[in-house]
Amino acid sequence: MSAEQSPEQTAANQPARPAKDRPWVMRTYAGHSSAAESNRLYRTNLAKGQTGLSVAFDLPTQTGYDPDSPLSRGEVGKVGVPVPHLGEMRRLFEDIPLTEMNTSMTINATAMWLLALYQVVAEEQALAQDPDADFAAVHAKLAGTTQNDIIKEYLSRGTYVFPPEHSMRLTADTIAYTVNNIPKWNPINICSYHLQEAGATPTQELAFALCTAIAVLDAVKDSGQVSPDDFEKVVGRISFFVNAGVRFVEEMCKMRAFVELWEEITRERYGVQDEKMRRFRYGVQVNSLGLTEAQPENNVQRIVLEMLGVTLSKKARARAVQLPAWNEALGLPRPWDQQWSLRLQQVLAFESDLLEYDDIFDGSTVIEAKVEQMVADARAEIDRIQALGGAVAAVESGYMKQELVTAHAARRARIENGEDVVVGVNRFETTEVSPLTADLDAAIQTADPEAEAQALASVEAWKAERDEQAVQAALAALAEDAKTGANLMTATLAAARAGATTGEWAGTLREVFGEFRAPTGVAGAVGVAEAGAELTRVRESVRRTGEELGGRLRLLVGKPGLDGHSNGAEQVAVRARDAGFEVVYQGIRLTPEQIVAAAVAEDVHCVGLSILSGSHMELVPDVLDLMKKAGLDDVPVIVGGIIPDSDGKRLRELGVAAVFTPKDFSLTEAMAGIVAAIRAAHGLPA
Repeated sequence: MSAEQSPEQTAANQPARPAKDRPWVMRTYAGHSSAAESNRLYRTNLAKGQTGLSVAFDLPTQTGYDPDSPLSRGEVGKVGVPVPHLGEMRRLFEDIPLTEMNTSMTINATAMWLLALYQVVAEEQALAQDPDADFAAVHAKLAGTTQNDIIKEYLSRGTYVFPPEHSMRLTADTIAYTVNNIPKWNPINICSYHLQEAGATPTQELAFALCTAIAVLDAVKDSGQVSPDDFEKVVGRISFFVNAGVRFVEEMCKMRAFVELWEEITRERYGVQDEKMRRFRYGVQVNSLGLTEAQPENNVQRIVLEMLGVTLSKKARARAVQLPAWNEALGLPRPWDQQWSLRLQQVLAFESDLLEYDDIFDGSTVIEAKVEQMVADARAEIDRIQALGGAVAAVESGYMKQELVTAHAARRARIENGEDVVVGVNRFETTEVSPLTADLDAAIQTADPEAEAQALASVEAWKAERDEQAVQAALAALAEDAKTGANLMTATLAAARAGATTGEWAGTLREVFGEFRAPTGVAGAVGVAEAGAELTRVRESVRRTGEELGGRLRLLVGKPGLDGHSNGAEQVAVRARDAGFEVVYQGIRLTPEQIVAAAVAEDVHCVGLSILSGSHMELVPDVLDLMKKAGLDDVPVIVGGIIPDSDGKRLRELGVAAVFTPKDFSLTEAMAGIVAAIRAAHGLPA
């Protein structure tokens, strides 16, 4: 600075910084224990600078059961908030003005029902402010998203209820209703996130998600509920929910490929003229699949890299971002952990200069070539699925599920043989003691053990106070409309206002539509292509043990409770088959009674239980008790899932032979452990 210049003059001579783009919506996926607790968490997060809500519902709510259903045991309030009726939806959003909020609800099979509850609460809030409130004006202000993508539920998350045909009707009805009545609402979030969690390659993630979008748009068009003049609005309200893995260059190119393919589909297949209606609008949660229990502090840099993949390219930047917490592979994150994830977004958006520039990858020959190849590969896969009859047919035939299980098996094999490096897991495993996990029980949040009792009491009190005759009349009207072509949102809103419960709404439709069990994809999946020395040794041990016990070893892989995340169970089943076991796997959502009945009928040598929802301390003891009563004392029980060390110790004390968690990444070693447990149970030498 010269002697003649003041600091103010020097500052004035500096070049002006470019104006910043508006940052993406920042969310934290949250909800647990009870509506009151979740409400407190939401208001706290909003005060910290979060700019949108992302609601996690518990498994009974997602699968259409009330807390008093036998299938809900152990699941209430574990992976999200229970909302069994309108009263709990009121509590969930108390003191949060819904007409000023952007709310994402991760809900699928029961999406129509939860949207109806949300709309009614918004109307009630408006009436509290103004007894003459105009509901049409209220509806026009509601902004947010219902995930409402049922196709991926059959393929990955498993919270489907009804057969595909009827599920697609509910989806189409919801889309038509919102386009006509809640114009700012995104009625569906085509969700490729869980496809990647289930093992999808980038090509599969692109193709499967876009085929789902085609199936949904065709269903809405065929329903005739939206006029041809308004169909562009349907296309314009379609949003996507995408995964971003740690290979952030590939992930960023995938997002550019999504943009290009969606532009092509909407323009050429549906004739959408308005450029804004063709825009690829997506939110993202970065990849939880790659988060590790071993050295979990490494998850922070993984999350940052994954966030960069969906924010660096302006032309393919996410509209909304929610980041997992560093400790999600250990259990339920605490508010502080969620705050840390929010701060990662805020530092990138507000401290860096990222939002000051146009797309920094334009003109890159490397990026252009990668995107071009991805687009070509995805087009070929889209054509293959359409030739099979489209996404619904590819679900019913098991094609897409089988392809995902095979791709996931290949990924697992690459990690186990060291081809894919996972820092702290299969390389660089030596570590100092982490202060973050010095006290593991304090490093995660525990769901309120009283949540289930509170939810049961809430349902009992709700039913005691409502007009039962009005409820039954509303449910009867819902059933009648389900038998016709009427849009079911009208009857659903009437049932919500009358005081019906989540389980009653879904139960009424179950009686009309029936239920569905999706193909597991295990039977036709390709496992380990080439067995290494370790798998060969395990195969020999399986063969020898079978001979000693008088037949081939049989392993039952069971998914008790409502947990639909079947990826781990499927991979265990495939690897067990590769190891020489005869595998009994009947899919998701089984009661302990059904699992034990199958163990008796199939005369199995071992029962393996996969539970990722946190309900292991309720469901595993139930299975153990029933096995004792059935005389299966010599059949060891193995448990796998996200299980804290203290819970694992307690399960072993109760009689579980072994507990596997995400840190036990080698499936072949797990197979060796199963053989060892079978030998020990029968008194055979190790």
